[in-house]
Amino acid sequence: MTVAIRARGLGCRFGGVEAVRDLDLDVPTGAIYGFLGPNGAGKTTTIRMILGLLRPTAGAISLFGHDVQRERLQAARLTGAMVETPCHYDHLTGRENLAITARLLGVPRSAIDRVLGIVSLSGDAGRRVGAYSLGMRQRLGVARALLGSPRLLVLDEPTNGLDPHGVRDMRLVLRELPEREGVTVLVSSHALGEIDQIATHVGLMDRGALVLQGTVDDLRRRHGARIEIQTDQPEIARELLHRTGLDVRVDGDRVLVHGSAQASELAKLNALLVRHDIPVHGLGARAACLEEMFHELTLAPVAAHA
Repeated sequence: MTVAIRARGLGCRFGGVEAVRDLDLDVPTGAIYGFLGPNGAGKTTTIRMILGLLRPTAGAISLFGHDVQRERLQAARLTGAMVETPCHYDHLTGRENLAITARLLGVPRSAIDRVLGIVSLSGDAGRRVGAYSLGMRQRLGVARALLGSPRLLVLDEPTNGLDPHGVRDMRLVLRELPEREGVTVLVSSHALGEIDQIATHVGLMDRGALVLQGTVDDLRRRHGARIEIQTDQPEIARELLHRTGLDVRVDGDRVLVHGSAQASELAKLNALLVRHDIPVHGLGARAACLEEMFHELTLAPVAAHA
């Protein structure tokens, strides 16, 4: 496996606070890697170390084999990034904003048309950026990050604050980048549903540590199927099933059960609930989603120690 980003034993301290500890990260070339975690988990600190904006206090990072600290220029030339909200000149057009960056990078003006097409802003390139929606401004930031034809694109919360249309537009842009442009994408986000739709790989950080990493399909298999029960007595159903030794939690009017999704198991659960006069309005099996993995690996441990 060719690796775009490799970190080993990565750590970062701010005084007595350990923001990131003993992190081993592998982002394969050509992947869309969803970098997930709650606020304060260490995602942005890790991204800043990947980009060479922050020096690690332990460990090392390489981008396509180039050590970020010892070969900073080589690593930087391979990378485009949008960290937090991009800044633009509102009185200039989208094209004029990109022209400034193109001159600084020494890339031809033809690159401007290319990246505008990638982010679907060709038709709005002549408008002043001050009239752009937030989603258009974010996509212009992605276009700027792509101007230097990077092999790696790093995005920190690119859909933060966007309306559903803006989120959809960003999703369409990111989904095509690996195949269309040969770009590996590392994207941090709180929008788990969006990452679930576009990511090939995910990593989940919690309290400075990487607690989960792998392909989306493999992680779903490892975390097993969910049996989903719909009932108007979810808490009573949860207590009953918990007493039988099952791993159960409630989500609204749904009871989610870890375990075998064989037809025989579904029938047994249905019979047990009906025998205890608990109405069952729906019963079925489905794969785990990222949101459920996120909850179980971050929120659940906190609740257990509360």
